[in-house]
Amino acid sequence: MTRVFSGVKPTGHLTLGNYLGAMRRWAALDQHESDALFCIVDLHALTVDHDPARVRRLSRQAATLLLAAGLDPKLCTVFVQSHVDEHARLSYLLECVATDGEMRRMIQYKEKAARERVRGGSVRLSLLTYPVLMAADILAYGTDQVPVGDDQTQHVELARDLAMRFNQRYGHTFVVPRATPPQVAARVMNLQDPTAKMGKSDDSGPGIVYLLDEPDVVRKKVMRAVTDSGREVVYDRAAQPGVANLLEILAACTGGNPSELSGVYESYGALKSATAEAVVEVLRPVQERHRELCADPGFVEGVLRDGAERARAMARPVVDAAYRAIGLLPASAATTAAAAADIEVTA
Repeated sequence: MTRVFSGVKPTGHLTLGNYLGAMRRWAALDQHESDALFCIVDLHALTVDHDPARVRRLSRQAATLLLAAGLDPKLCTVFVQSHVDEHARLSYLLECVATDGEMRRMIQYKEKAARERVRGGSVRLSLLTYPVLMAADILAYGTDQVPVGDDQTQHVELARDLAMRFNQRYGHTFVVPRATPPQVAARVMNLQDPTAKMGKSDDSGPGIVYLLDEPDVVRKKVMRAVTDSGREVVYDRAAQPGVANLLEILAACTGGNPSELSGVYESYGALKSATAEAVVEVLRPVQERHRELCADPGFVEGVLRDGAERARAMARPVVDAAYRAIGLLPASAATTAAAAADIEVTA
């Protein structure tokens, strides 16, 4: 089967955008059609200033929500990145293949580093190198496909480049992966700024619908969504981004078509009301299942423990092969040599 890898970073509460753009597809398609791994990439959350307790809390919440969204541990592997040492082991090897120039050309590094400097903070080295860790996440499992939005495509391209470069220099070791963008709802935009992605790390809470928002909170946020000048409901992303965003969210929640839905509503108010109710309904089963899982924390812990064991069993042979290929002495040989040296000294 085709192997698929994807992950979520515990830097904020998961959003409607995360669900419609990725998680729903993972549950409905990827876990059934492929050998799929879904990872809470907690090491990536350490690239900026953070609260350790919050990272742990958000990591557990993210794992619980992935299961609540429909991921079945009998069909796929759900685990936490830091529970599998092979990610960090492989990351250093790939740093020895990557170049400084490649890292500094990463768009997200440029943007995040600029924001950090504006705040007066220092830029951590891990912010520069974390795309290599992301490549290690992917390559450690012989991943064929990485379902990502267009904002992450550059990172998958880096993983491809590093895999091919390593294979050329040291012998065929890695599968060369490819990005597979979601077919629909690839990007859900911020309700208060429809030109910006609805990101979980964003500070503009009123524009973000979180998966655990209460129904009344969801309704309030959608009803206050920014629209556009004029009164006609038309699907035009360039001319009417606010209305287009609402139509795309409504279409994603109901299985409709944004262009066709634009002819159904005569006012912005009617469109907002319909969108709000559609979002409440699409989140209802996720929230109900989340409450059930929170009442049984031992189940989630067991899923993550078993998932890490399966992930480790998949990754270790690949990473061990990379260590041998790049020229590192196998641990067993090193132990034997050390023992022989001790015998000679004693004699």
